[in-house]
Amino acid sequence: MWDIDYTLLRGGGVAAQAWKLAFTEVTGVAWRDTPIFGGRTDLDICHGVFAAHGVTDCTPERFFARYVAIVETVRHQFAEQGEVMPGVREVLKHLGERPDVVQTLVTGNVPEVAAAKVAAFGLTGSFDAEVGGYGTDDSVRATLVRRSRERAEAKYGEPFRLVVIGDTVHDVTAALANDAVAVAVATGATPAAELAAAGAHVVLPDLTDLEAAVEALTR
Repeated sequence: MWDIDYTLLRGGGVAAQAWKLAFTEVTGVAWRDTPIFGGRTDLDICHGVFAAHGVTDCTPERFFARYVAIVETVRHQFAEQGEVMPGVREVLKHLGERPDVVQTLVTGNVPEVAAAKVAAFGLTGSFDAEVGGYGTDDSVRATLVRRSRERAEAKYGEPFRLVVIGDTVHDVTAALANDAVAVAVATGATPAAELAAAGAHVVLPDLTDLEAAVEALTR
């Protein structure tokens, strides 16, 4: 279960700009309070942003529809302004060749934006996105892991041993809440020591050591 932002890739701030533009267009309220996006679900952030700006008459569904529409118009900018994180392509390729591994996305992004981000870097084929967990599933990230597990078990007809990989404490705690293995990468804003203190089973500086990454994800 792969997180996207700062675990798989860096989007260059494209989605954040689309978020701000969509908010102003939909609500008519000037943007003035930028939240911390890292590790949170879009649904959670949406509720927080509405409250911080005193907006009470806008639903998440209405906002997300406009947000997704804007992202579709600027999706080419992900590859222009962002990058794939070090070692990611090699790890995805290696795991993709194993018949005992299913890779999917568990991300705070809404499904359409998640798809746009991974597609921008040619990563779509690495994931069974149908069984992923997304930012519209729930405000609580741990629920995304549970929903992903339920979808995977329903589709494949067998239980899975869950491994969650991400760059924030939210990823770690969501994994632990579901008895999943928590593999953290210190490629985002959260220091390795903080990820370890949160209970990550393994903390990697990045994914450039293919052998160490594969061992952490499959042992």
